[in-house]
Amino acid sequence: MNDFSLLAVLLVGLMGGVHCLGMCGSIVGIFTTQLPQQQARWPFHLAYSSGRIASYAVAGALVGAIGQAGLLMRDAVPVQHLLFALSSVMLVMLGLYLAGLWGAVRRVEQLGGALWQHLQPFTAKLLPVNTLPKALALGALWGWLLCGLVYSVLVSALASGSASQGALIMAAFGLGTLPNLLLIGLFWERCRRWVQSPKVRLVAGLVVIGLGGYGLIKVGYTFYSYGWTGACHVAA
Repeated sequence: MNDFSLLAVLLVGLMGGVHCLGMCGSIVGIFTTQLPQQQARWPFHLAYSSGRIASYAVAGALVGAIGQAGLLMRDAVPVQHLLFALSSVMLVMLGLYLAGLWGAVRRVEQLGGALWQHLQPFTAKLLPVNTLPKALALGALWGWLLCGLVYSVLVSALASGSASQGALIMAAFGLGTLPNLLLIGLFWERCRRWVQSPKVRLVAGLVVIGLGGYGLIKVGYTFYSYGWTGACHVAA
């Protein structure tokens, strides 16, 4: 996995802040109201996000291991390139959604609803969040609330064909989301007004579309240069 790919998923996490507000803003808002009023809030939000990023890394390791098994087919099918292309298509779809141009990615997000329904009852046992271990555990559960943003990066982790690389990709993505979600938690009302600005959404969407478009161009160039058979043996 090259440095650009890690930078790309970091930027996807950062630019996806407008999506995070819509998808997770209410969760962060509820979490904030549960915090002890006499203590500083930022350590709880940091613990919360640390648990979330840890879950992302575990999910990345799992799908990366699955991808590693899939690479056994690489002599017949350019698996990595096809998965990378799928991830790039999902990024374009996500960018269109962030920019307010097309909402098809919302249908993809519904796929994660069943998993979250099984995990959500456990969150009630961690409320009120009055200790840092509780915040960490609640964040770890929240990390399995899958959305279009997470799905697109998970496909990249799958395409990496390595458990360690998959974990690294998802951890980089999680770190990209960290500034936005910390700001949302600490400055909820101000962030909501700013992130909902059509101009902010458009810029963020265009950046994500650009990253997805670059990925598609990269895959297309590989097939153009090496053909179907040759692409099987070219690293993604």
